Amino acid sequence: MGEKDIYRHDVIVIGGGLAGLRAAVEACDCGADTAVVSKVYPLRSHSVAAQGGINAALGNSPAAKDDTWEKHAFDTIKGSVYLADQDAVEVLCREAPETVLELEHWGTVFSRNKEGRIAQRPFGGAGVPRTCYAADRTGHNLLNTLFEQANSRGIKFYNEYFVTSLVVDEEICRGCITLDLQSGKVYGFASNSLILATGGYGMIYDHSTNSLINTADGMALACNAGAQLKDMEFVQFHPTTLYGSNILISEGARGEGAYLVNSEGDRFMARFAPQANELAPRDIVARSIMKEIEAGLGFDGGYVHLDLRHLGAEKIKERLPGIRQIAMDFADLDPVEVPIPVQPGQHYSMGGIDVGIDGETGVKGLYAVGECACISVHGANRLGGNSLLDTLVFGKKVGKKACNERNGEHVSAVKDVMSREINRLQGLLNNKGEGFATLMSEMKKTMFDRFGIFRDEDSMNEGLRSLNDLGKRYKQIVVKGSGKVFNQSLVRVLELGYMLDIAEVVAVSAIERKESRGSHFRTDFPDRSDDQYLKHTLIKTDKGQKRSIDFSPVKLGLFPVKGDGY
Repeated sequence: MGEKDIYRHDVIVIGGGLAGLRAAVEACDCGADTAVVSKVYPLRSHSVAAQGGINAALGNSPAAKDDTWEKHAFDTIKGSVYLADQDAVEVLCREAPETVLELEHWGTVFSRNKEGRIAQRPFGGAGVPRTCYAADRTGHNLLNTLFEQANSRGIKFYNEYFVTSLVVDEEICRGCITLDLQSGKVYGFASNSLILATGGYGMIYDHSTNSLINTADGMALACNAGAQLKDMEFVQFHPTTLYGSNILISEGARGEGAYLVNSEGDRFMARFAPQANELAPRDIVARSIMKEIEAGLGFDGGYVHLDLRHLGAEKIKERLPGIRQIAMDFADLDPVEVPIPVQPGQHYSMGGIDVGIDGETGVKGLYAVGECACISVHGANRLGGNSLLDTLVFGKKVGKKACNERNGEHVSAVKDVMSREINRLQGLLNNKGEGFATLMSEMKKTMFDRFGIFRDEDSMNEGLRSLNDLGKRYKQIVVKGSGKVFNQSLVRVLELGYMLDIAEVVAVSAIERKESRGSHFRTDFPDRSDDQYLKHTLIKTDKGQKRSIDFSPVKLGLFPVKGDGY
């Protein structure tokens, strides 16, 4: 281990998705020597899977000509069941139009209306058509645009480098330690500031729309480095994932007018959300589908139908080509002719690393942005179209803030942690116990069964006991494969450690919140309680790996707290 094994940059961004790339572009534009470290090639980041669109009050639809950022903010805050911090929501919605137009000017090919303006479609929980889109491949278009911008600036990419630890010395983040997957060698990174943009943790659940790379890496790294996690009990279940594979079927389909239909041919959403119908917020639609299935009104196997046929072949092929292709490739059906079988699946984390509006954590020099962070603009339930916006608005702000950090490089601290990590990884390779696959499967089933769409005290306590047992068994986990080049067995073991850490935090947070709000629905506490729980849940891990729980008030101010009917 020598000097050549340590790379130095002013700003290091971990994660090559939209949030990470936007932060890197801004930091570079501010004059910082910036690098992106990603465990996959950036265009394989999970942002590429986003389908439906990005929200902005452009007013390009006749039904939205009077749209404003204030209306966007109200819809966002109401959809969050008033748990979003309203100062952060104001920033998100005020800056949305400029953000979308910037991406258009950079080359994003948005769909157009008859007047040639950026087209906008209705999305769940929105009062007007506000969601800008590129057919049903919006994330793909945005990610390619930002990757081009990053490359044009000469930003350095370290692709297929897996981060195993952050370096924190004197309570300041000094960099990180990585495993180069191609060579199997450990490298250190020294920096003035470090930005986590590692995405969500969908792989802790069965039935998830998430990519296999969404394994809670950044959240666990931050928590173990002394940062707080916030609102981790709020896990979004998307109402419409393809039955059998749980591939996402975009909300854009319902935005274009698709119907949800039960086994009796009934458009049942009118009974649960009489005003919004299929365009109610995702938490309401997901619970409604499950109630239909539990009442025996689903199809055999546990699903309902998403019917697009009345939209016509031309509209489906123009506006929803990706959805059609997914249905044809993975369900052997053409939605032009046959309804799509759908069921709810885990989709997004409203919670994450506790950060301020500029992405700062409780650890100096450490920032976070995107799905791994909780600013909080989504509260108890995220509206569709706001996640892509979140990555871009706050990615820019975090990049600008992080480039001004001047903590100095502490290469000696990086070397010390490198030595410990090399020994830890070697210890994993020498372990003798059970493989990761069994533990992974048990964790995913426990999370979906005990901490899913419907929750209760007894079931969650049983789930937490199971997770604690898995944590003990993990200490003797075995890596089945000793090779250095692309040792995926070692990567899966490391990822499982991150996931078990975060699964326990989700469990503890969910047990503590004794109410129902947004995506967190408890059958034993079915009502919302603003008197007791209009507050954020905070989890912190001390150096002894003991977890403590606390609460902080929600930041109000724009709109008074009201009911959440649709």
